[in-house]
Amino acid sequence: MELNLYNLATDPEVTCADLETEYLHLVGHVRNSISIPLAVKLSPFFTALPNFAKRLAEVGVNGIVLFNRFYQPDFDLEELEVVPHLVLSNSNEMRLPLRWIAILYKRIAVDFALTSGIHTAENLIKALMAGAKVGMATSAFLLHGVDRAAQILSDLQAWMIEKEYESVTQMIGSMSQQAVADPAAFERANYMKVLSSY
Repeated sequence: MELNLYNLATDPEVTCADLETEYLHLVGHVRNSISIPLAVKLSPFFTALPNFAKRLAEVGVNGIVLFNRFYQPDFDLEELEVVPHLVLSNSNEMRLPLRWIAILYKRIAVDFALTSGIHTAENLIKALMAGAKVGMATSAFLLHGVDRAAQILSDLQAWMIEKEYESVTQMIGSMSQQAVADPAAFERANYMKVLSSY
């Protein structure tokens, strides 16, 4: 079961601690009410995401889905109304969840799912190598139909044969922060290096 945590905190009196406590109470209640595996889908807007992920694991969450992709309203300037505006994801959007899964992999005792930006086998391979066990590709299916899944899997198999991977398990977490030669590449310290490469 996926529990999608989404509470847009608009009250200036509500602290992040208040909101996290409310979330943990809700997740704990759901965890105690069901016997099937429970995954929690989070937004990227947490002050200390690793700590909150750890606390979710402590209340019995089996998986964490990163990240919830909010649909932001737009303004209609002719009608002067606030209107919904659906924009499907693109492959560049997977970098935020990719980074956080790579950082959290093996530090938090849960399975990870990456959502937003998976359109190709290459995207899925990156998600697996970061540490995700699940890659979600809803936008790809909406754009290209459900047959896109067969194409992604076929391309994944071809890549694995070419690179001599025997199983997907070999890939999971192989590019996580703990597995790479330069762990700082995932952190703020790498910012100047990125800018100078432009």
